[in-house]
Amino acid sequence: MSAPTKAFILAAGLGTRLRPATDHIPKPMAEVAGQSLITRTLDKLLEASVRDVTVNLHYLADVLKKHLEEYRAGKDLILHYSYEEELLDTGGGIRKVLPHFDDEPFYVIAGDALWQDAPGENALRRLAQHWDDKTMDVLTLLQPLETMRFTRGIGDYDLDEKACPLRRADKSGAYMWTNIRLNHPRIFKDQPEGVFSFLPLMDAAQETGRLQAMVHKGDWYHISTPEDLKHVNAAFKRRKEGA
Repeated sequence: MSAPTKAFILAAGLGTRLRPATDHIPKPMAEVAGQSLITRTLDKLLEASVRDVTVNLHYLADVLKKHLEEYRAGKDLILHYSYEEELLDTGGGIRKVLPHFDDEPFYVIAGDALWQDAPGENALRRLAQHWDDKTMDVLTLLQPLETMRFTRGIGDYDLDEKACPLRRADKSGAYMWTNIRLNHPRIFKDQPEGVFSFLPLMDAAQETGRLQAMVHKGDWYHISTPEDLKHVNAAFKRRKEGA
């Protein structure tokens, strides 16, 4: 298939665990090394030739929209906004705007995602290159726990002998889900609009063998608390200084 050109960023959450950093800004606006998390993601999308991005908004929606419009100025980037009067969760938020994606695979990325690619790699392009429309409904990126040096990892998944992901409800897996993925709109087939999580759709795809995964070759950071944000900023500062 041709490379995906559209993406959805989940940015409506309240960011309560990151307070007080999120008292006056939504979590995707938290900064690492002077740049917000969400604009770092948009940089990555632009690098992967994705120029049509939908962002859902709820908490401090106008603050986030202003931030994104300032970023967009002068760039070849189309931004669409989906306002949620009530939070629709990780599945319902996407389902609300599903017709926009024209029955073609699109990226879904958490608004607080932060990752760095290994030299010569591009995680989003790798996902696109490995996508197989005949066998996949979701292709997601997993991070090995052993490579997570600056933030705490959670063992969401293991990989079986065929490298297919197996979710571990007890969090005993060797990989953390990055919340970065390609998915086809058909995964929402027969799913009514409203509040629902994306996770059961992932589980259903796993059961039918249509959930696949790739292992990220670079760094991915799980920013949940103020301490996480502090550690990551310190790591980026050391890297910049060559320490």
